[in-house]
Amino acid sequence: MTVTYRQPGVVLTDRRFSVPLDHDDPAGERIELFAREVVPAARGGADLPWLVYLQGGPGFGATRFSGRESWLDRALRDYRVLLLDQRGTGSSTPANRQTLPLRGGPREQADYLARFRADSIVRDCETIRPEVTGGARWTVLGQSFGGFCATHYLSAAPEGLAGALITGGLPALDGHADDVYRAAYPRMARKSAAHYARYPQDVERARAVAAHIAEHEPVLDGGYRLTVEAFQSLGMLLGTGDGSHRLHYLLEDAFVRTPAGTELSDAFRENLRTALSYAGNPLFAVLHEAIYGRDARPTAWAAERVRAEFPQFDPAKTLAGDAPLLFTGEAVQRWMFDSDPALRPLRETAELLAARTDWPRLYDPERLAANEVPVAAAVYHDDLYVDTEHSLRTARAIRGLRTYVTDEFEHDGLRVSGPRVLDRLLQLLHGEA
Repeated sequence: MTVTYRQPGVVLTDRRFSVPLDHDDPAGERIELFAREVVPAARGGADLPWLVYLQGGPGFGATRFSGRESWLDRALRDYRVLLLDQRGTGSSTPANRQTLPLRGGPREQADYLARFRADSIVRDCETIRPEVTGGARWTVLGQSFGGFCATHYLSAAPEGLAGALITGGLPALDGHADDVYRAAYPRMARKSAAHYARYPQDVERARAVAAHIAEHEPVLDGGYRLTVEAFQSLGMLLGTGDGSHRLHYLLEDAFVRTPAGTELSDAFRENLRTALSYAGNPLFAVLHEAIYGRDARPTAWAAERVRAEFPQFDPAKTLAGDAPLLFTGEAVQRWMFDSDPALRPLRETAELLAARTDWPRLYDPERLAANEVPVAAAVYHDDLYVDTEHSLRTARAIRGLRTYVTDEFEHDGLRVSGPRVLDRLLQLLHGEA
């Protein structure tokens, strides 16, 4: 079923597709995918090549644009765009604490979600591509985790691609989730230090908030159990272009005087709840380490285990001394499944995924070394979420890949300066730069 309607400058068509839950069992259970087709209003009948967009995450649906916003405006000059909600996200058979019990208990839920990684997403793309394009190849634009999917696409089904554009999403081709986090914690420390250099007054503010939380153990509206570790995880903000400023403004109004003494303000508590809850994208937490799973070695809560190797992140030791409190980001840990009411029902499911030992490999170095698909990738210098050195190593391993390495943007460069970033990548893709 399709529904077509208009926004300023564009014609939109909502499309739904049926795909196998398990692509190795095409006659078995099927799930629904949702995608939104976008074309310029003046070129609705034109024979344009296709660009399929894969959002970052995991666990996020495709961007909901209004008209020709951000990078979409640049893409529509050359392409008919398909904004795909990856399986389990957006309107594509959503997977969350409300729907997953339909699968059964935690074991059944974990087995179900094991089919929601990049390999299944790419096979979804190849299943719907003939219906969308009539069999023609398309170009994939992958942001962050979408870039991980694009890299798998190049490994598994390059025959479906006319080109690949990747922004902040070149994954390490080998290694374990432990290696990802051993590279990540030093970046988190650098981002924290850079924030405090910009806003030195936040050193004492952050320590004061952490001390208050440690003493009072507040529960936020909706039942979120606030811990110092949860407060530290606001460092996720520091991976975005305006994140340091947002963190500063959040901290400056943390406290309010009341008849009972100094307390965390209602506004601060609400902003914390909004920033920390995974209610809107639970698969980010449940599947985050699974996207790095490979071979027989479990991920086993890698971020939590590796954190112990970096004692400077221990809040108790920090508060016992006078050091600045370090923030963390892009690190899913077990305590989140106790703190967040949206994740509590999924804790055992997450435990089973963390213990899983049958993950297939996602990337084929030999096939990537022989790649013939034009590829261009934006790599952000000192990216908080995706290690720059890992990305550059992968860029060198993919034959013909051309890079745009920049320190002008953080990980959200495609969002904040989409036309510029995409235009640069298209120039590289077509050999114009």
